[in-house]
Amino acid sequence: MNDEMLSQDEINELLKGVASDGDDAEEVDGLDAPENQKGDSLEGFLTEVEKDALGEIGNISFGSAATALSTLLNEKVDITTPQVSVIHKDQLEKEFPQPHVAVHVDYTEGFEGMNLLVIRTKDAAIIADLMLGGDGLNPEEELNDMHISAVQEAMNQMMGSASTSMSTIFNKRIDISPPGVNMLDVGNDQGTDRVPEGDVLIKVSFRLRIGELIDSSIMQLVTVPFAKKMVDDLMNPAQDEVAGAVAMEVDQQPRQETVNEAPPTNQTDPVHMQQPTQGGYRQSMSQPPLQTRRQANVQPAAFTNFEHPELNDTEAGNLDMLLDIPLQVTVELGRTKRSIKDILSFTQGSIIELDKLAGEPVDILVNQKLIAKGEVVVIDENFGVRVTEILSQRERIEQLK
Repeated sequence: MNDEMLSQDEINELLKGVASDGDDAEEVDGLDAPENQKGDSLEGFLTEVEKDALGEIGNISFGSAATALSTLLNEKVDITTPQVSVIHKDQLEKEFPQPHVAVHVDYTEGFEGMNLLVIRTKDAAIIADLMLGGDGLNPEEELNDMHISAVQEAMNQMMGSASTSMSTIFNKRIDISPPGVNMLDVGNDQGTDRVPEGDVLIKVSFRLRIGELIDSSIMQLVTVPFAKKMVDDLMNPAQDEVAGAVAMEVDQQPRQETVNEAPPTNQTDPVHMQQPTQGGYRQSMSQPPLQTRRQANVQPAAFTNFEHPELNDTEAGNLDMLLDIPLQVTVELGRTKRSIKDILSFTQGSIIELDKLAGEPVDILVNQKLIAKGEVVVIDENFGVRVTEILSQRERIEQLK
């Protein structure tokens, strides 16, 4: 190469410099660059494996929370894959220079600790406006008690859905207390008493997008021991929890009885040899050609008739023990959905239109599950219901899902 031209290696180095400068300046709608590009190192607090596991827990639980919030607000809600970082207590004022809305949740079962969610005041105002029947375009600048209650209900639905997902992840019951909402103004020492204890906190930052109204971030603050406990329970579940999960899975398998059994097969028949792979199962390399496998005698399985099960004395006795269990029977005339704004406008004499037509059968529910339909009758001075239709077994099973 002559002196007036750059080599390819020099060009590559220049391009790397431009790219790094662009990354440092990147912002999203006024937000800083992703949290993993700033913030303190996780070294000494969480390993890379623990960081990834914690991010996956947040990804699954808040994915479910986004679905719940989307249904509640009637807007598309996206919560992106989280970024995990460390924040020191003395950095909170720098991290939250303006007042934010803090949502604190205490775990009452499954874990011991507290989870603090922090969102921007403007975002909370938009959520509150949508909850109260508004369009979210012109929210109130200051949150009053009604707005706080609306945000609290939205967070209650979100965190309830998230805890349900966590119960599935950890194979154990996880319950939370009703979320509490307060203002977090670190500069004026307001709301800092609800920040989890500890000089170092783990911050899990999500990008929150709600329709065209919000493109911001929501942050989760937990202590280092709490984060490590979640990761440890995920990667090393207790033996009783594993046994319970296996037993539950076995109980859910349908019982089958075959009327005509197929001819016995050689135990070493390579047709039945399978090897697990990442995407499922693949057949062994030693299996016979396709033409040979097609000669297998395949017959439909006959399932147990559940309409008239044959019970032995022990099973009949166990069934008798269940006959005295009280169940709540409810007759539902109809349902409707109204916004909080409409409900607050109800007065004496207000008429609420239901989703059922006049004369249409009412629903009969047992423990909130639909099992029959009927018609309303009057017995002396009391209302009653005459059963006109019993749901089929298939329909009742569908209602249980």
